[in-house]
Amino acid sequence: MRAYIQILRPRQWLKNLVLLFPPLFGGMLFTPEVFRELAIPLLSFCLASSANYAFNDVLDADKDAFHPVKKERPIPSGAIKPQSAFILGLALFVVALALGFIVSMPFLFTLLGYLLLSSIYSFRFKDIPVVDIFCVSAGFLLRLHAGGLAFNIPISDWLFLSVFLLSIFLSIGKRIAEKQVLLEGCGNHRPVLQEYPLDFLHGTMYMTGASVLVTYAMYVVVHPGLLYTIPLCCFGLFRYMYRVLKNSIGDPAEALLQDKVLLVVSLLWLLFIFIGIYA
Repeated sequence: MRAYIQILRPRQWLKNLVLLFPPLFGGMLFTPEVFRELAIPLLSFCLASSANYAFNDVLDADKDAFHPVKKERPIPSGAIKPQSAFILGLALFVVALALGFIVSMPFLFTLLGYLLLSSIYSFRFKDIPVVDIFCVSAGFLLRLHAGGLAFNIPISDWLFLSVFLLSIFLSIGKRIAEKQVLLEGCGNHRPVLQEYPLDFLHGTMYMTGASVLVTYAMYVVVHPGLLYTIPLCCFGLFRYMYRVLKNSIGDPAEALLQDKVLLVVSLLWLLFIFIGIYA
């Protein structure tokens, strides 16, 4: 049972909280019509992402065997057979689509777009430099769009840009961390890593990090109650870069859960958001 839970990667469900950004920043998170409908959209994307992880683990089992951490995953370690993981992924896929249908047809089509993008990424796009990073970012934007559709809330242009740039920033950080850990053997695990010069990854991480701060600041300009969240945002970006370069922890969910300082700052940022919008 522990192995099956591990293959679902529940820690990565944190990424699906992006669906809540439209009602959170729109000041409608706790309205009755939104609050009672949070569970189904979130659960559909969580199950869809877990289905994608299961399929991806089946495809990447041989490559994961070369990774110092991922070799302990259920399939490369032999705890779960590839056929069992595939059946699990298929069942999660069907349930996710059924939940998406309950929400609305536009939401279901967005969920299907996310699953299609994830499949194309797993089969082809993850091996093409730069394209792989933008595919990951597109997945976050589809989550954001799905949140707007689920709760019928328009998405601010500046919020869209902030999520777009932040997802690219985090994706690049993850690749830097993997490249630093695997060194010359990075191509055995993820072939595209061998194509990326480390200087290129560092430069784009710094550039997108600065851009995130600018776009978020522009969003805050029209929401004066959120002004004091900017220093926390800046600190969080710097702390993540520090973790990537010093400890080679680039996965956003792992960095958040393992770094107490980053976790506390993130919770403070969320608290300031609630105070600025809802107090």
